[in-house]
Order: sequence, then C-alpha cells, then structure tokens
Amino acid sequence: MLKWKNMKPLYKGMILIILSAFFFAQMNMFVHLSGELPSVQKSFFRNFVAFIFAGIILLKDGKSVKLTKNAVLPLFLRSLFGTIGILCNFYALDKLDLADASILNKMSPFFAIIFSIFILKEKIKPLQMLIVFGALAGAMCVVKPSFGNASTVPALIALCGGMCAGMAYTMVRLLGQRGVKGALIVCVFSAFSCLVTAPFLIFKFTPMSSTQLIILLLAGLSAAGGQFTITSAYCYAPAKDVSVYDYSQIIFAAALGFFVFGQIPDWLSWVGYFIIVAMAALMFLYNKKSDSKNK
Repeated sequence: MLKWKNMKPLYKGMILIILSAFFFAQMNMFVHLSGELPSVQKSFFRNFVAFIFAGIILLKDGKSVKLTKNAVLPLFLRSLFGTIGILCNFYALDKLDLADASILNKMSPFFAIIFSIFILKEKIKPLQMLIVFGALAGAMCVVKPSFGNASTVPALIALCGGMCAGMAYTMVRLLGQRGVKGALIVCVFSAFSCLVTAPFLIFKFTPMSSTQLIILLLAGLSAAGGQFTITSAYCYAPAKDVSVYDYSQIIFAAALGFFVFGQIPDWLSWVGYFIIVAMAALMFLYNKKSDSKNK
C-alpha cells in the first residue's frame, strides 16, 4: 500500500479535495438542519470551531509565525472573500434545496480559473474559456432566472458565493506558492470571519435551543475538516488538476438532501448538474492532455 509521504502531490491533492467535498456537504446539511437562524450567527459558530482547531495545531507546532510582506494582502483577500462566500452560501442553504445550493457554490473552480488569469498570470486557451461559459450556462439552469421565481434571488446569491469562494481559493493557491502554512491560512481566515460577525451576535443575537447549538457545533467541526483538507489540497496541486474532484460534493449533497430532508431536485436542476459536472470533466481531460503534450 502506497504510504502518504511517498505519494505524489497530485494524488494527495485529489484525495484531500474529495474528503473536503464530503466535509462541506455534511456542513451544509447541519446548517440546513439548524433551522431559522440568521446566516451571520451560523457563520460565527462555523468559523469559531475552525479557529480553535487551527489555533491548537499552530500551538502544537511550537514555531513562531512569520509572515512576509507579499503574503499579507493575499491572506486578507482570502479572509474577506471567504467570509462573503460563506454568508452567501448559508443564506442560500436556508432558501434552496441542499443540492441546488451546493452546485451553485461549486462554481468556485471556474471562477478561480478566471481570477487566475489576472492574479496568477496563468494563460487560458479559447476552449477553456468556452468550458467556463458552458458551466455558467449550466448554473443558469439551476438558477432558473425569472421575476416570478421566488428562488431566483437566493440562487443568484449562491452563485455570488461561488464567485467569492473562487477568489478565496485563488488566494489560497497563491499563499501556498509563497510558503504560508495551511493551518495559519485557516486560523487567520476563521478569526477574521468571527471578528466580522461578532458585532451582529452582540447586538442582535437570536436565542437558540440546545439542539440548535449542538447542530451548529457539528457544522463547525465539519467545516474545520473541510477547511483543512481543501487548503492542503490547493497547496499540494493546482486547481486545474484537482478542482474537478470537488464536484463529488454534489453527489454527497444530493444523497444527504434525499435521505435527510426528502428533497428531490426538478428536471431542469438535474440538467444543470449534468452540464456543470460535464464541463468540469472536460476541463480535467483537456488539462491532462495538455500536460502530457508538454512532457
């Protein structure tokens, strides 16, 4: 059996991103289960648990934390856009089916490709751009934009969350290239999110039952697992090589939505899922073919 330390970085990234997909699908389930609580309040508990875990890991490491000047801005942007992305996602989870909210949030790899052109100076071929537009067309099947559709606004907010997550993960990749440890990235992001949402809790706290508190803590534990695994995945390998495996979250979300909530997406949503996953697979195959030619 191949040992972890001897495994290729690409394979490590693949395994970690599938694990993160499972953790985030589980987190979305718990957030939905927590009921009618403000998205900001849910976000605080989700990030507080991740902050505690990341802080413990940094303390156990025992080494002083040093940040170079070129890492400060990317770390701030990762935290800012990550926080906005979470708030959008949590709002959408209260208004949409679990699978619909998850697939729209999983537009993040495609947005990451667009952002990487300007931030990481990566080149994108015309076919890759067509695949990105194809994925956006699939997202519109899920959104089903219409002035008479009550789910249009939540779906667009979920899509906005996916865009912000794409920017956040672009920053994660940049930070990984600059040698910033995953635990520090998670710790700073979680602390930033808690500070941003804390004033809302102080002045507009919504009382929770003990069951809701436990569910939110479980959401936080799942989020911590998702944050550490996806941060490590993007530090091990480029998004273009491993992001396709992030779409396994849709399988997990659809299964949890059906068995826990009895949710069955409509046919147009299924068409959207198929298009988005197909575009992700095409992107993966295209990148694999390009890499083999360059060897």
